[in-house]
Amino acid sequence: MNESQKQEESFRVNGSQLLAKFEELIKEGNVRKISITDKDGKTLAVFPLTVGVVGMMLAPVLAAVGAIAALVTDCTITVERQQD
Repeated sequence: MNESQKQEESFRVNGSQLLAKFEELIKEGNVRKISITDKDGKTLAVFPLTVGVVGMMLAPVLAAVGAIAALVTDCTITVERQQD
């Protein structure tokens, strides 16, 4: 039996691109956790995502990401994916 493995990937984006990239990653479907850090490496937010996160449950998360995007100029999104 194969054991699932975690894979991490990072993207550098500016504040105006943050929300669009976040939504794009969620639509991919295999994302388990998204972390947002500022240009100094300080973690601003961590969003654990499950398979069932859709619709209205996602709205508060997107609002929080939008607020972060308004406050930062450069940041890094770190994505944890579950690979089967």
